[in-house]
Amino acid sequence: MPSARLAVDIGGTFTDLALEHPGGRTTIKVLTTQAAPEKGVLDGVRTILATSGVKAEDIELIIHGTTLATNAVIERKGAKTALLTTEGFRDVIAMGNESRYDQYDLNIVLPEPLVPRHLRLPVPERLDNTGKVLRPLDEAAVRALIPTLRAEKIESIAVGFLHAFVNPDHEWRVRAILEEELPGIPVSLSSEVSPEMREWERFSTTVANAYVQPMMARYLRRLEADLRGIGAAAPLFLMMSGGGLTTIETACRFPIRLVESGPAGGAIFSAFIARQSGLANVLSFDMGGTTAKICLIDDYKPQTARTFEVARVGRFRKGSGLPLRIPVIEMVEIGAGGGSIAHVDSLGRIAVGPESAGADPGPACYGRGGRRPAVTDANLALGRYDPARFAGGTMTLDAAAAHDALLAEVGSRLGLTSDMAALGVVEMVDENMANAARVHAIESGKTYDGRTLIAFGGGGPVHACRVAEKIGISRVLVPSGAGVGSAIGFLRAPVGYEVVRSLYQRFSTFDAQAVNALLEAMREEAIAAVRPGSFDAELTETRTAYMRYVGQGHEIPVPLPLRVLGPDDVADIRAAYDREYARFYDRPVPGSDVEIMSYAVVVATVTDEPDPLPDSGGLFVPEVLAERTQPVRDTVTGEVSLWSIYPRSSLVPGTRIVGPAIVTEDETSTLVGPGWSGMVNTLGYLELERG
Repeated sequence: MPSARLAVDIGGTFTDLALEHPGGRTTIKVLTTQAAPEKGVLDGVRTILATSGVKAEDIELIIHGTTLATNAVIERKGAKTALLTTEGFRDVIAMGNESRYDQYDLNIVLPEPLVPRHLRLPVPERLDNTGKVLRPLDEAAVRALIPTLRAEKIESIAVGFLHAFVNPDHEWRVRAILEEELPGIPVSLSSEVSPEMREWERFSTTVANAYVQPMMARYLRRLEADLRGIGAAAPLFLMMSGGGLTTIETACRFPIRLVESGPAGGAIFSAFIARQSGLANVLSFDMGGTTAKICLIDDYKPQTARTFEVARVGRFRKGSGLPLRIPVIEMVEIGAGGGSIAHVDSLGRIAVGPESAGADPGPACYGRGGRRPAVTDANLALGRYDPARFAGGTMTLDAAAAHDALLAEVGSRLGLTSDMAALGVVEMVDENMANAARVHAIESGKTYDGRTLIAFGGGGPVHACRVAEKIGISRVLVPSGAGVGSAIGFLRAPVGYEVVRSLYQRFSTFDAQAVNALLEAMREEAIAAVRPGSFDAELTETRTAYMRYVGQGHEIPVPLPLRVLGPDDVADIRAAYDREYARFYDRPVPGSDVEIMSYAVVVATVTDEPDPLPDSGGLFVPEVLAERTQPVRDTVTGEVSLWSIYPRSSLVPGTRIVGPAIVTEDETSTLVGPGWSGMVNTLGYLELERG
């Protein structure tokens, strides 16, 4: 296995880097360069190599995650895209399923499709639900669209035909014609991007893939070349939304699978820490510069899903975004990061986010031209940061600018001092995150009883204790390297790929031969995607069927055995479905037939098991003396008191501290609030407990 591995996570404000090498692990944060993200990556790579003493040619593997695909969709900065679809179905991506995310809003705003109607071009052809040709593809009609595509200067093309997930022949033929007539224009097929039933989600996902493909392919190839230019010729792998790594070739073909790559790395990081610490059920809390991500982890595994929404027009409202049907780690993501901008809304309330100051200009205290207050400004005004030592001393914060911005945008409008305005901003952002966590638990049918909150990201350890108090969690774990947790998570992820296919079956008429043929073809496709980056490592395989009772609208996942299925397996699979259904909905429905809507096959490399938490053996170090103290305003009482400051590098295993205190490190700070105490465990992780 590679001995020196580099992970790079581009966020909206900071780019995080983690380098594991024979001498240990080196981590840094640099500001993201929005106009040319690869510039920030290269600056960070040069810095981390100089800091660690590792040479570029010694790196044997580079893993990358980025929010560029997501941002392109949200900001509508993708390629000019056309959609070729079955005649009569050009408005599918506009009509959706005709649901309303707010049924009482008479002026509801729905997300605009990425392709306008005049670029949604109908093609005469038709298949039935079994893939039988009802109307042959009109190739002359396809060629007749070429002048329009040229005149519109189309940069990318999506092809989505009805029932193409069963029979892709028509889509394949259209791609051949387009490649012949319009060489160099990328073509995304729904039968490859999202080969599942439900045409709205399938077409929407295919369009989004086409929309970001030219930009992402250019960026990834440019980054690969630039890394080679500085001597880092190692293979470049990309983190996918489902928690696996893939090759750059696959990422360039299906960039839509990268939309949640950074947050997915954070969930993998939390799951690794949870297994290492023997904590089966935890809450992953990742707060960065632009967003906060919350993920439930049970039995050491993050929750997963097959659908995801991007570019929601209704804040936190399900159904208000563009649907993407891709494998994804399920989490709630809100605009609550260090760069989230605070303001007073039309009702005279303090509101925070979702707009972010990003890295340029950044919060007012960065001194880069920002004039509006952000969460970082509020934390600085409350005394939570040392302005001379922020980001390991690489940045000097302007406290006066933070106070001025808070007073101008919040305080003066509400009759508050800048200090109290800062308190209101921090309390509001903490409540936003806590409320999102509450909703996420309720929607998942779970609670936070007995869970530990694992906090990471630049802002996670700063806000963890207060968020934990609000949702009823009394234990917080802050691992080492928390400030760049998502990047470290990349280094813990397997090389893997998930293939999903639809094949309608009922248990009463189960065709085992057809199902076995489909699963074997899916397995071969997944292995082909994984093998080039597996370094000949051992591979694992999991199979899942998505089932529902006949007549229901949504299905649940049920594991399938890794063997050739026969008629005798139907009873066992049905029993497994009934058990899963009862777990979700309390009891099964006897006598109802079950239908299988789709199948998923995941092939991944075997990851190393983490070393268990060493026994402390009664290890105890007396309470250490604080390096210094600084005045901090408590957000619970509003009172200012002196908080003890401890550099994390000075805290050895067994060290105990009592709040209120701040533990500082280069990439983040951990606040140990009043009523909380902390201890460094045998892995060097900071365990905080309330009471």
